[in-house]
Amino acid sequence: MSGKPALKRVLTLPHLLLYGLGTTIGAGIYALVGELAAVSGYSALASFVLAALLASLTALSFAELSARFPFAGGAATFVREGLGSRHLSTLVGLLVVLAGLVSAAAIINAMIGYLYLYLSWPRLPLVLGLTLLLGLVAWWGIAESVTVAGLITLLELGGLLLVIWVSRGALTGSLATWEPLLEGFHVSHWSLIAAGALLGFYAFIGFEDMVVVAEEVRNVRRTLPLAILLTLLITTLLYLLVMSAALLTFTPQQLAGSSAPLVDVYRAYHPETAWLISGVGMFAIVNGALIQIIMASRVLYGLASRGQLPGWLAQVGARTRTPTAATLLASVMVALLAVLGRLGALAEITSAIMLSVFAIANLALWRVHRRPDKGAEEPWFQCPRWVPVLGMFVCLWFVFHFATGLLIRL
Repeated sequence: MSGKPALKRVLTLPHLLLYGLGTTIGAGIYALVGELAAVSGYSALASFVLAALLASLTALSFAELSARFPFAGGAATFVREGLGSRHLSTLVGLLVVLAGLVSAAAIINAMIGYLYLYLSWPRLPLVLGLTLLLGLVAWWGIAESVTVAGLITLLELGGLLLVIWVSRGALTGSLATWEPLLEGFHVSHWSLIAAGALLGFYAFIGFEDMVVVAEEVRNVRRTLPLAILLTLLITTLLYLLVMSAALLTFTPQQLAGSSAPLVDVYRAYHPETAWLISGVGMFAIVNGALIQIIMASRVLYGLASRGQLPGWLAQVGARTRTPTAATLLASVMVALLAVLGRLGALAEITSAIMLSVFAIANLALWRVHRRPDKGAEEPWFQCPRWVPVLGMFVCLWFVFHFATGLLIRL
């Protein structure tokens, strides 16, 4: 084994931070603002705060787990190390891969829909061509692919910062203009706040994609948990500023009725360059698919390298130092799922699956905390013992809410 190529440790904190921001923010925020306004009204800002607090519980658990067990495989590795179950670890890993593949396929289909505005090509070549391009970037090299994702992330961040900048007059206005938003935090609006938090929770998910590149990170036991914490902090600040800008520019009803609320917010101040925000949204879509392919390939590699999947999935290219076979398989599966289409129901189910995975990962950390030795060495970051317990119950609550809603729809 020692003579075979291994993954290359080249990623630094800036790499990981951009990677994390790219997978967390994505294109969803461009539509989520309107959806959240429809559910919570002026309490949408409070919903984002609550969602950030709830998501931070599992993010903190993942930060500590990544410091304790910095190996490719992510949640699957955490489950094996924390709960000692090989079979459950394999199941968790495969479920994470499935969620990533479905997400990537759904993103590619969304991108194809956007391209149809400009091209009249048959759908199949577009799907295969886009998937092939993303697969090649993921295979190219971890530093190269993360750099590409990072550059696109900078565009995403630039779009959000532009929205914040053009609306700075509203953001720095008098206290009277903020009164409806501040009133939205009142306890009497709890039902609206909680309903919005259920929706906003997903906007903070991304740490599960960050931990799978652990074997390609320099000084991983410190860099990876720090990147997770910084990603959560920056994302929260951006979301709160963007949501505030939107609610100070339009009423919740107007935002709810918009198909592109952030574009409309920007257009309200600079209508002549609103196309910039639309273009950023398109790039954000592509970035999400690329990161999901990278994530899925690393989980497959991590499972295979530990003997939980066929060994050929652990093959690493001598030149690229990336998991060649795993990347190829992930790309092929994404293409097949994208061609099949109609992934809405499956995407919903995989969201519930990921919440279940988060609950199991929190349970794994709780078990680690109860061990006398707690591992070979004390990690750089440790969260309080109550964090994984509360994080587990929060995730199970979300799963219960999802299952209840699904049964009602049936």
